[in-house]
Parts: sequence; C-alpha cells; structure tokens
Amino acid sequence: MEINELTAAEAEVWQAFPRGAAVDFRTTQDETAALGTDWGDQRTLRAAVLKALLLDGPEVSGEVAALKVAGARITGVLDLRYATVESVVRLSHCHFDEVPDLSGASLKYLNLTGSRLPGLASARVRVDGGLRLTDCRFTGPVRLGGAQIAGALYLERAEVTAPEGTERPVLQLHQVTVGEDLCASRLRTQGEVRLNGASVSGSLRLEDAELRHPGAFVLNAEALEVGANVLGRRLAAHGRIDLRGARIPGRLDLLYSRLSNPDGTALRASSCVIGEVWLRGGEPMRGRLNLRRSQIEHLNLDPEMLPDQVRLLDLTYTSLTPHVPPELRLPMLERDEDTFDPHGYEQLTAAYRRTGDDDAARRVQLAKQRHHRTTLPWYGRLWGHVQDATVGYGFRPMRALGWLLSLLAVGSVAFALHTPPALKADEAPQFNPFFYTLDLLLPVISFGQEPAFAPQGWQQALAYTLVLIGWILATTVVAGVTRTVSRQ
Repeated sequence: MEINELTAAEAEVWQAFPRGAAVDFRTTQDETAALGTDWGDQRTLRAAVLKALLLDGPEVSGEVAALKVAGARITGVLDLRYATVESVVRLSHCHFDEVPDLSGASLKYLNLTGSRLPGLASARVRVDGGLRLTDCRFTGPVRLGGAQIAGALYLERAEVTAPEGTERPVLQLHQVTVGEDLCASRLRTQGEVRLNGASVSGSLRLEDAELRHPGAFVLNAEALEVGANVLGRRLAAHGRIDLRGARIPGRLDLLYSRLSNPDGTALRASSCVIGEVWLRGGEPMRGRLNLRRSQIEHLNLDPEMLPDQVRLLDLTYTSLTPHVPPELRLPMLERDEDTFDPHGYEQLTAAYRRTGDDDAARRVQLAKQRHHRTTLPWYGRLWGHVQDATVGYGFRPMRALGWLLSLLAVGSVAFALHTPPALKADEAPQFNPFFYTLDLLLPVISFGQEPAFAPQGWQQALAYTLVLIGWILATTVVAGVTRTVSRQ
C-alpha cells in the first residue's frame, strides 16, 4: 500500500508508527468508544492499513516502532491470523466495526483497554508480554482458547455479552496458559466463562465480578491449575461454578460472595486439591455445594452460608474454622442425599480434637451413632435406642451411674418395706435391702444376698426387672468402653 492512498488520520498514524509515538483522536479523556459509529473520517482507520503497518511498516534507525492509537474507529477486519508482529500494539478506547482475528498470531504485547468490539477471535494466540483487555466491551464471544500469554491477562471491568441464543461460551479461555496473574476483577459476563484445563502461574482474580448464566454453567473451570490463589471476594455468580479437579495451592477465597443456581449445583469443587477454602460472610448459597473427594488443608466455612443440599462424601480437611458448637456443623453431614457417611463424622471429630475440644468431639461421635442407627433394621434400631438412652453409646457414661443409683434407690425402698422370705432361715445372712438390690443389678459381683432370699409376687417381678436392666446396663457399658478404646 502506498502512502498517498492514506487518509489524513491514517497518514498521521503511519508517520507516528516508526518512532513509537502515540496518536490520540479523543476529544476528552473520558470519551467512550460506544459512540464510535458516529466518528467521522477524521478519526477512522482501515484495518488493512493497520495490518500493513504491523507486518511491513516503515522503520527509523535508532527508534522502536509501535502502534499506539487511542480513540479511533477501525473499519474492516483486522486480520493477523498466524502473523508474527514484532512491535507493540496498543489500540485503546477504539471502536471496532468487525471482529479482529488474531488466531495463531505471535505478538509482543497487545493492549485494547477501553475499546468496544463485536467479539475477539484469538484462539492459540501467543503473546510474549501481557494481554490487556481492561474496560473493554464485547458484544460477542471472546475466543482465547489455547492462548499462550507470557505475562498477565487483564480483564478488569471488562464486559462480555453475546446475542440471544448464542450457545458457545461468551468467554473462551480453555487450555489457556498465563505466565502471571489472570486479573478479572469486576468482570461482567452474560453467558458461560470456560476455563477448563487452564494454567495460571499466579492468581486468578475475580473480586467483585458478576457472572450471569442462570440454570447453566457460568464458570466452567474443570482441571484448572493456578500457582497461587483464586480470589473471588464479593463474587456474584448466577449459574453453576464447576472447579472439579482444580489444583489451588493457596486460597479459594469466596468471602462475601453470592452464589446462586437454585435448581442445580451452585458450586462444585470435587476431587480438588486446595490449600484453603474461605466461604464466609455472604448470603446463603442457593443450590448444591459439592466438595466430594477433595483434599483441603484449611476449611473456613460459615454454617450460615451452607445450602440445603451439601455433598461431602470423602472430603478430607485438616482444620475447620470458625470454632462453633457441633450442633451448627452436624446438619451439613445430614444433607448429603440422606446417606450415612462415617468419614464425614470422623473428619469433624478430628477437627474438634485438634482444637482441644473433646466434649464437642464426643457429641459428634454420638450424632454419628444416631445417624447410623437410622440405617439399621428394626431390631438394630431398638438396641441402638437402648444404648442411647442408657449410656449415650458410651459417650455419656454418667448416665449409667444415674440409672444405677435410681434403680438402687427404688429397689432398696421396695425391699425394705417388705422383706422377702429366706430360702433357708437358719443359714441366711441378715437381710440388707441395699446390698440385695445391688446384688440384683450387678451381674458379676455377689454380696451373698440374692441367692439367700426368694421374693414373691410383685417383688419377684421387680427382682427380674432389676436383673434384666442390670445386664442391659453392663452390656451397653462394655460396648461403649470397647468403642471408645478402639477409637483411641
């Protein structure tokens, strides 16, 4: 393309390019690119001209060429497919009439800050520096699948939507590789954000982001790998977040977040390896929470944020905060599709024991036995109720003493009022109602009272009852002690 074919605006950019000088067509610094369709020829650039500059533009000895344009309207398709661009590209606050196609291109640095675009086709693009899409407005899908970005990817305050009925993800970042952070604070999307298989060396930042795709995937990030944290404080997600198989060595920070997918799963973080999960301070989650088979070092979980359905099968964690009574934690173990998961109770018990709260640990174990009782046949449930009522499955040993003292008092009074006749009056010891009752209650120890006297009538029925209850107490105490010792 010859220089004399250029418009005045294009000629200005052409002359500035070899020196790396910036050309700003904006009339005010706060001008929005949404008005770009009204910009005239004095600030309109053809995409073909920009392509010619980037691929075969003029050079000046001792200067570093760069395309730095602000506030221009770009017509036509900026087609750089599989091209190698050696200069910096900064097209900020520009209005693109057509979707730029950078698929397979190799770039040094790309900055589209504040621009308005009908979409972006950049699958498998390679950027040696950073890719900045801050404050951009996309009215169609952004395709960055398989991109390799050596620096950071900036999507702060960007907005990505797509025409009604678009089935593909509006923001495609699957298999992307980012050498630093992926910064998407205050990102706004309408549709699916796909991050499955992505690798981010730094942190994924989603603070104050609003992601909307009700009833479907809003963030699909299966097998995501980050080098540090996933930061989503005050995140508002309307749809399903899927982090299955993710590897997050730092924090999954969802403090003050609002997660909603009422008819399905709101957050799935199953089969993950995560350093810390922070889920506190926000509204109650609407939809299921799935943490099955995950390994979490520290779980910072507010019981008030838990939804009605929680999936915790085979979840492993080392510590749990905040420290609250077990009665506030136990409901989450009973919401897993009404299944009995002993592992969940053991994890919660271990968490309380690590903090030195043995009483809370015993209450969790008692709740475990009661939940397990509901899975047994009728005779097992009956025996379970007996164990529960008498000694609390061994976790309430003082109950046995209470039962013993109460029955001892009843028997002592009953037999003191009516002394049972002796079997052999000349050989029988002096009757003692207290030790006679104790002889009936204790199946192993004998004080010589019980074999020497033969109660009759209602006293005989009372004696049989005391013997039976004594055996039940002894059996349940032994079972409880055995369970406690084996657990230690």
